[in-house]
Amino acid sequence: MGVNGPGDVWISAMEKDNVSLTSNVPYLIRAIRDWVVDNGLTPQLLVNAKVEGVQVPIRFVKDGRIVLNIDTNAVVDLYLGDDQISFKTRFQGQSMEVLLPVSSVMAIFPKEKPDEPFVLPDGTTRNTQEDRSDYKQAHAAGKERGRPNLKLVE
Repeated sequence: MGVNGPGDVWISAMEKDNVSLTSNVPYLIRAIRDWVVDNGLTPQLLVNAKVEGVQVPIRFVKDGRIVLNIDTNAVVDLYLGDDQISFKTRFQGQSMEVLLPVSSVMAIFPKEKPDEPFVLPDGTTRNTQEDRSDYKQAHAAGKERGRPNLKLVE
């Protein structure tokens, strides 16, 4: 069967062929966003604004992080790619294009249930209890400042 036994068939084949799998993070972001929207909730991203390539308004960044609303009513031309997320939105009435490397997304969560984030695994997060605690602190800090929600204004 396999090299070392019946259970080793898939592992051996992958090792032999040096199969390199793509990251599952972009797929998780798209799927969770769809699930949040399908349930009538508002999808938001917690982003590490310190990651190279992140383009967001600096004045809304707190402790190196920013929470972004990616609901259909808040953004235009939303692109959820395998390497990058982009969309147009308004910050305090000023139009801006937001660019995010997928690796900068730390979590995705429904605005209405901020204590239930989907913490995403990648090079900048470890998906541990510590990360969940960091997420809660960052989200709470954003609420304390009374940060505005992103909304599409036409």
